[in-house]
Amino acid sequence: MKPIKVAVVGVGHLGSIHARIYSQLASAQLVAVCDTQQDRAGATAQQYGCRALTDYRELLDQVDAVSIAVPTQHHFSIANTFLAKGIHSLVEKPITRTVQEADRLLKLAAKTGAILQVGHVERFNAALRKAQDSLKDPRFIEVHRLAPFQPRGTEVGVVLDLMIHDIDILLGLVKSPIHRVDAVGVKV
Repeated sequence: MKPIKVAVVGVGHLGSIHARIYSQLASAQLVAVCDTQQDRAGATAQQYGCRALTDYRELLDQVDAVSIAVPTQHHFSIANTFLAKGIHSLVEKPITRTVQEADRLLKLAAKTGAILQVGHVERFNAALRKAQDSLKDPRFIEVHRLAPFQPRGTEVGVVLDLMIHDIDILLGLVKSPIHRVDAVGVKV
């Protein structure tokens, strides 16, 4: 089978991980990485043996799929551009700033036949997958996420940045809709 031509738009912390993984997959050919910071794009491209770009639109006729790992406020416009061309798109979470933007991307993906996926990687965690075999009908779940402050991702609140993983896991464990979400942040 011919490798899927992929690129990564945004090669900060998460995007560089996407680039590393794509470069290691036999089923993928990492064509390019793109970042508005030329030096960061160049360093990542050199590390993984692909081209460095600063304008994601240059990728439109070169790739089958793309990972979008830029600040959330740019997710909609960039994903919209790729999906309109029928290019499969993996968007880091949160998918967009608003539900309306997310709905528009879903409709566009359905129209063009492109796959749209959100980077909910915790659902594939080996420990969680093993635990799912044992958890049949949980009645009470409490989640605590303890971590040092990270300056990346501060354009969205903790619910959309980190707690969204916990909500995604819970939705997989408990076959019931969400009724309410509460979050408390404490400076330690």
